[in-house]
Amino acid sequence: MTQYSDVATPAVEAPAPVRDSGKAPAGRLIGLDLARGLAVFGMYAAHVGPGPDQGGVTGFLMELAHGRSSALFAFLAGFAVVLITGRRAPKTGRAGRQAVAKVVIRAVILLAVGTALTMSGTPVDVILAFYGLYFLLVLPLYRIGAGPLAAMAVGTALVLPQVLYVVQQAIGNSDARSPGEPDGIVSLLFTGTYPALTWIPFVIAGMVVARLDLAATAVRIRLALTGAALMITGYGGSWLLLHVFPGAANAMAGGGASVWWSDTAGYPSGDTPAWLMAASPHSETTLSILGNTGAAIMAVTACLAAMDALPRLQSLARPVIAVGSMSLTAYIFHLFGIRFLGIEELPGSPLHVLLGFIAAAMVFATVWSRFQQRGPLEWLMTKATGLARHIP
Repeated sequence: MTQYSDVATPAVEAPAPVRDSGKAPAGRLIGLDLARGLAVFGMYAAHVGPGPDQGGVTGFLMELAHGRSSALFAFLAGFAVVLITGRRAPKTGRAGRQAVAKVVIRAVILLAVGTALTMSGTPVDVILAFYGLYFLLVLPLYRIGAGPLAAMAVGTALVLPQVLYVVQQAIGNSDARSPGEPDGIVSLLFTGTYPALTWIPFVIAGMVVARLDLAATAVRIRLALTGAALMITGYGGSWLLLHVFPGAANAMAGGGASVWWSDTAGYPSGDTPAWLMAASPHSETTLSILGNTGAAIMAVTACLAAMDALPRLQSLARPVIAVGSMSLTAYIFHLFGIRFLGIEELPGSPLHVLLGFIAAAMVFATVWSRFQQRGPLEWLMTKATGLARHIP
């Protein structure tokens, strides 16, 4: 079974209630919920949409969703850590200890739930356990400013993919990657679909952007330019290398003509260093991280700017924002939907199945948010993290 995976990750701060006015509680960046909502729909496309190999406009749009949606969620995980622990000024004292405890509780829950879902035999490559580990790994960085964090993001993007390649070679060449397999910490760090070693740069990059004054037009312009530059460097750099060294593309399993941007060639086999020239979303390379980080930055910047500049769009986008505000619930909903409908080949469902999932999620999220401030699973998560208030 050919499998592509972009599993949704949960929104980790209290979601905004969606009222008729379309306004969110003070201080909430509603553009983040729009970005999460779009990423949820990208995940749906990756799992219950038509296969990218069908070609045409539909196939192209489906391929855009693969890998990039999950990278956007990892990027937003960095936002979540900063929003919980103090955005412009990290929390200290008792408030700081309680914020750290909240992150740890969330991480442990996601690790447990993600592992259980993976072991249940779902055909989806579940990201929740990986997501929980990301929280724990970046938590010690929550007091660091935007400048040093940016240096760390660049450094990890440049170094860790090469480290991962060496580790996977030591583990065992073509058998190194084991997407969807519950292999414990080895899978979470090295061999799974979203190995922490090469997905941590996304999270740190999200922390960097969360530290900035996102209300400033100049900051948003610089972010957009940075995102574009990263995309050109990542995807364009891979395209250039594969044309300068055509033998590298031929050395990859299934050919490598599209690995500068697409996952259609499959997961890296680990049997040739030529894969280090790829930028396909799940190739776990430096070029892939650069390109996907750029795409995430541009998506978030565009969503934030659109919500501020176009008030009417905020009203029209209300159902998407509602889905983004309860993305953990939307994720679990899609897993149960796949199980209920007996979908096993991912992707490959007809287009109307994808549209049905999207419509159902928007209707539920919109109706629910009129009566409750948080999604059902988000409410449970908030109750669990409420235990942190007992920390002295």
